[in-house]
Amino acid sequence: VATTPDDKFIAGQLALNLGQLAADKAMQRRGLQSMVDSGKLSPADAAKFQFYIGGLSFDLKEYAAARTAFQASIAGGYTEGGVDGLLADTYFNDNMPNEGLKVLDEAIAKRGAAAPEDWIRKGIVVSYKAKLPAEAIKFSTRLVQGYPTQENWALSLSVIRDMSNFQNQEQIDLLRLMARTNSFSEARDYIEYIQAADPRRLPAEALKIVNMGLAAGKLQLSDPFVADAKSMSSARISEDKASLVAMERDARSASATAATAMAAGDAFLSHDNAAKAEEMYKIALTKPGVDTPRALTRLGIAQTDLGRYAEAQETFAKVTGPRVPIAQLWSAYAKSKMAAPAAAVTP
Repeated sequence: VATTPDDKFIAGQLALNLGQLAADKAMQRRGLQSMVDSGKLSPADAAKFQFYIGGLSFDLKEYAAARTAFQASIAGGYTEGGVDGLLADTYFNDNMPNEGLKVLDEAIAKRGAAAPEDWIRKGIVVSYKAKLPAEAIKFSTRLVQGYPTQENWALSLSVIRDMSNFQNQEQIDLLRLMARTNSFSEARDYIEYIQAADPRRLPAEALKIVNMGLAAGKLQLSDPFVADAKSMSSARISEDKASLVAMERDARSASATAATAMAAGDAFLSHDNAAKAEEMYKIALTKPGVDTPRALTRLGIAQTDLGRYAEAQETFAKVTGPRVPIAQLWSAYAKSKMAAPAAAVTP
């Protein structure tokens, strides 16, 4: 029967108080809505009350009503309580992942570096479950850009690997980052890296990963694949290392092809000689027919290994095509290394 603004406000207060006493969320919401409808609230309080209405509607699983209230709250300038994230949740809980991810993406972009870690992780989980690779890659990249912990590297790299159709040459550069961040989590990670490196092609790198997996207890020599990989790579290392001089000479010759220079760069990188690898990749980039995105990716990796993190980020920014997510992750890693505190010097 309340018709005047004052009546609506007082009736709303009564309904809110009764709803709180009775633990009746629907009545609480009705009271808050009546107070908002009265027009007696300041704009700031009206926006705050809309937030509360949205929360009660969410608890009642009335997600459309919650969306309307949260949107009104945001439009009124309310920013507390993670209202943007809750708005995204109304879509997720209503089986509308695309719409929710768009809202979450905008909310994270608006917060910038202050975006909550759990918002970004939620974006990964929702997009992964909804089989939305572009979104999963975007949120995974954001996670390590903002929160480069070992756990987050493991999550992001695994998601991007699972959601992308990378071929062997892309896969190995992703797995190289997994090794640099020490974010292997299961035997599969080591095995796929060994397969991508190939003990016959990059024996030094393959053996290094075999030994890492054995040391971590994730691989066992009783596994025929592991035993064969260790034996084959061990037998090939001396010959492979001895060939580096000739490979460098061929790469520096005037008649060298892009493939020759790339092969030399890959060999030096696999032997942890980042300085020589960088030189070879730079030569490759001057040759016709070079796979520029691949060469730039590996040039950036070599520069990262050399500790030239700003230069590496500039290199990764030039990568185009399907390798962009890989380059973005490597760039995030280089940035995190740049931001890491210097180690204490022992007198």
